[in-house]
Amino acid sequence: MIIVINTYIKVNLFGKTNFIMTKLKLLTVLGMICGNIFMLTAQDISAVISTRSIAIQPELTEWRRHFHQHPELGNGEIKTAAYIVEQLKGLDLEIQTGVAKTGVVAILKGGKPGPVIALRADMDALPVKERVNIPFASTDSGMYAGNKVPLMHACGHDAHVAMLIGAAKVLSSMKKDIAGTVKFIFQPAEEGPPPGEEGGAALMVKEGVMENPKVHVIFGMHIESWIPAGDIQYKSGSFMASADQFTISVKGKSSHGSQPWLGVDPIAVSAQIIEGLQNIVSRQMELTKAPVVISVGIIKSGVRFNIIPEESYMEGTLRTLDSKMRIDVQERMKLTATKIAEASSASAEIIFHEKTLVTYNTPELVEKMLPSLQAAAGSNNVRPMEWVTGAEDFSYFGTKAPAFFFYFGGMPRGNDAKNAPPHHTPDFMIDDSQLFVGVKTFCQLVFDYPKTIGK
Repeated sequence: MIIVINTYIKVNLFGKTNFIMTKLKLLTVLGMICGNIFMLTAQDISAVISTRSIAIQPELTEWRRHFHQHPELGNGEIKTAAYIVEQLKGLDLEIQTGVAKTGVVAILKGGKPGPVIALRADMDALPVKERVNIPFASTDSGMYAGNKVPLMHACGHDAHVAMLIGAAKVLSSMKKDIAGTVKFIFQPAEEGPPPGEEGGAALMVKEGVMENPKVHVIFGMHIESWIPAGDIQYKSGSFMASADQFTISVKGKSSHGSQPWLGVDPIAVSAQIIEGLQNIVSRQMELTKAPVVISVGIIKSGVRFNIIPEESYMEGTLRTLDSKMRIDVQERMKLTATKIAEASSASAEIIFHEKTLVTYNTPELVEKMLPSLQAAAGSNNVRPMEWVTGAEDFSYFGTKAPAFFFYFGGMPRGNDAKNAPPHHTPDFMIDDSQLFVGVKTFCQLVFDYPKTIGK
């Protein structure tokens, strides 16, 4: 028999936060107080997850703001990793450090047999000078490309780490009811490692983070400054674009600026190549199938106004949302660059550097786990969205196991998304008052996924 308490009960959770609950099932309350001696129903589990996630909101805020005030670049998250380990101590976790240089992996073994479920958060910041007037604004600096630069968590990774620590804390307190094993992955260098170094998710996968124990499924989220705080948006299938950096070197023949016919102008050739690349997108690709973006971000050539140089150099990014289209576009870019150059008696070489793959959400997994997102955030606060030309190296984890990556809101409710400060800018800002919803979501996924196996 389940007894319902209609009076108010004051509960102290984790020895810190007091709050009032009402109409909780006695079984749930006893489970919370007595360390889960009793078996809990699915409804009880959700109630405990919600209660404990709400209870640690003050800590979530504290953790997130600590990380925000002390940002570190990719492969250099030494203090960040140490702080994470400090918060995980005493949670009955197997903790590994130095994974993919500065990453942290923590393993929680549940009280029941089941799958291995991975949860991931990225740790690194960006070389951006913060312009937001907040008391915990970053004033730190670091070295980037040989230069001393200001640092800022301008993409929300500080919130990701805080939510994953919170999930580890809540799930550790409920380990007897967990079916399987949870692997918490704190990943460095999502924004990319320093030039010449390996790093990020690709290196973690290379070092075997998805093995020992072998991961059956992985979940991740990214906070967004334009989605209302606490809301979730997702897309099944291809979600975020692959990212390839490309370089194009054009070789011509130098001459005096007044006599261009005596040389081969690599700048003029480069201009034609740039136009040709855009024609690939607008005239050669089936854009109703999937978007394609080609952008040239750097062009360098020449030293003086009246000298036609011998060489020109370009760098840019290719974004695709279909793996076959990605290969097709690369081949077309090579053909376009080399043939345009040849037509002017110049030569061109194009080289691609893979940054990320397409972030692909396994459709069957999305369908099965959508109710978990709705249970955590509220069904009215979970919505589908279109694909994104931004990229995420979470995509590498998806090559080893079914994956589901979604967006989590960080915009103050009532604000206009059109005015939200973009990511990777000095004005980036999020509302961290709803981070507990992200913790609820991670925890709900962990408890619900084992029930879907075989369905």
